[in-house]
Amino acid sequence: MISDGADPRGSDALKCALRRMGGGVSVITAGEGEERTGATVTSATALSIEPPCMLVSLNRSSSTWPAVARFGHFCVNILGHAHEILANQFAGRGGLKGAERYRGAEWTQLISGAPVLQDAVAAVDCKVEEAIERYSHVIVLGRVVGICIGNGGSLVYRGGRYFPIAE
Repeated sequence: MISDGADPRGSDALKCALRRMGGGVSVITAGEGEERTGATVTSATALSIEPPCMLVSLNRSSSTWPAVARFGHFCVNILGHAHEILANQFAGRGGLKGAERYRGAEWTQLISGAPVLQDAVAAVDCKVEEAIERYSHVIVLGRVVGICIGNGGSLVYRGGRYFPIAE
């Protein structure tokens, strides 16, 4: 079924398949002050509703995973259509790193101490419960300690492009 001759079980084929699936865009934030960092992901989801627990997959070589491990917290900031520039900043486009990625937006905190985007569509504040290292990534399970519900529709990423989803 793969037309470019790639190994149908390989990482290139998996990337090609996953690019066809739209994913909600979130910024995972962690750290404090100048030690803040974060990453744009489409891999944040609820592990369970009872008890409230989130799951996020982070690259072990990213700057985000060490901050999550050190501070023991993270926030899943669900982005809306007005956040495309912010999504790109936290994805590393433009070369911004660490606390520089927070420029151009207003931030606050809830309970865990993780940075929370004030105008996020929603923000889910978590304390790390467990981290499972597998291959290139870490599966981080977070106990939900706070939730902030904003306004607007969400942002979806598919095939290398962002798409707004109306409310």
